[in-house]
Amino acid sequence: MGGLGTPSSRGRLGHRGASPSSSSTATQRGGLACSSSRGPVPSPKDRGVLLSARAKGGKKSSSSSSSKKSVESRNGNGNPLSAEFLQATGSSATSNLEVHDVEFLQDAQELEMEILGGEVESTLPLPPTALGGPDQHISSVPQLQHYLKPLPRVLLLHTGGTLGMDPNQSYIEEGPGNVHLKEGTGGNYPASDNLQPGEVLSDLLTAVPELTNFAHLDVEIVFNMDSCRLGPKQWIQLAKLLDRERRNYDAFLIVHGTDTMSFTAAALSLMLKGFKKPIVLTGSQLPLAMPRSDARQNLIDSITCATAACLTNPLSRYPVHFEEVAICFGGKLMRGNRTRKVHSSVYRAFDSPMYPNLAELGVEVDWNHSNLLEAGADVYQPRFKLNTNVIRVPICPGVDPRKAYGDLHGRGVRGIVLEAFGVGNMPDNNSHGWLPWLKQQRKKGLLVYLCSQCSAGNLHPELYRSGSVALNMGIESGRQMTPECAVIKMMFCLEYPDIPLSQPIAGEL
Repeated sequence: MGGLGTPSSRGRLGHRGASPSSSSTATQRGGLACSSSRGPVPSPKDRGVLLSARAKGGKKSSSSSSSKKSVESRNGNGNPLSAEFLQATGSSATSNLEVHDVEFLQDAQELEMEILGGEVESTLPLPPTALGGPDQHISSVPQLQHYLKPLPRVLLLHTGGTLGMDPNQSYIEEGPGNVHLKEGTGGNYPASDNLQPGEVLSDLLTAVPELTNFAHLDVEIVFNMDSCRLGPKQWIQLAKLLDRERRNYDAFLIVHGTDTMSFTAAALSLMLKGFKKPIVLTGSQLPLAMPRSDARQNLIDSITCATAACLTNPLSRYPVHFEEVAICFGGKLMRGNRTRKVHSSVYRAFDSPMYPNLAELGVEVDWNHSNLLEAGADVYQPRFKLNTNVIRVPICPGVDPRKAYGDLHGRGVRGIVLEAFGVGNMPDNNSHGWLPWLKQQRKKGLLVYLCSQCSAGNLHPELYRSGSVALNMGIESGRQMTPECAVIKMMFCLEYPDIPLSQPIAGEL
């Protein structure tokens, strides 16, 4: 999955703002036309209406097998009418068939405006029987709603990860369905400036054409790397991009590697408090191009959830109040800052141990409406600063922190996530060193948040002597956060001291 392009360019499918006469060169990949610039990318035939006999703003299709053609019929005035549309409207016109180039509608709303504006006869001739008489409004024709119903606009941000790997260069096959990464490589990631958004979009729609049933999809290459290399710099870059595009799209998908997906989801949820639009992160355990990949289902599930709350989604059957940062993986939709990667190789690699799943995706999408984030009253207030001088400190029996960690504050550390036993207990004898060490570091200004080494359960450090002493030192605690989210929350609160660590921001507590 490669090509030449710039990381800031964007591949588009059905982009509303593009001019019908804008010029671009389209590439044919697997029968799907894809724009190589910021211009519109044609959609498959079941997503739009086939219109005129000439393709505007592009090269005319040749007679080769890679060209996309459609059989059209002309009415008495010489206007073209596609066979697909004739079938949808119930017309039996089959004479005078000619072959013409295909032009795809960029936005179904434009067609609706043309029809309601009184240009039905010249632009889209329909038999009177298809409309049920001259007085019947066009919206009463069920067959037309498939064409006229606008779809949500979704921006897919590609950051790398297994989903987009080249399987031939990244994996070794030991037998049918048995593959593993080439040792010492971690997979092949072409430089982001070697990826063209149009190419990525074409590959996605070739492998997962169902995506076009849910949304007008745009693709932007933010970066392309193993997620182990992502950190605060990239999180801030993603947050600023989402903030900039917030008003332009109904929902957002982020293709991400699995290793640090939970960290990225937590960071975005805190930095974009009150965003009020779905941001869904997903990825896969095998590349999209591999036969047994889970990428295809994860992408379909993700866009299903991301567009469920959009009023313009014709496939949405029930009202869904989903407007938060989430991870969709292995048939589950989970709150992003409550999610952990719990398995290195199975398809259901993520879990939400301290919070119910937001949705379960099977034959039906079973939404847990009562656990969706209520952000209606929140004021959108993006904050893009993170202090990275933070570490996690697990308490280990027999380890003296004065020797193991020493003067952390003196070395520039400004915050620690202290992982205690059970509900918040720790060795309380002075000889063990934990309480004296914490007292010394707190006096120097080290910020400490107490959490548990258990993956689930409530915190009650006040039940033990050591926990009570720690709280009296000014160590903060509260309801359980995942270790991933606790570290990001510490980075965030160091930059914004007006926000207490124990105060929930985006449903993380």
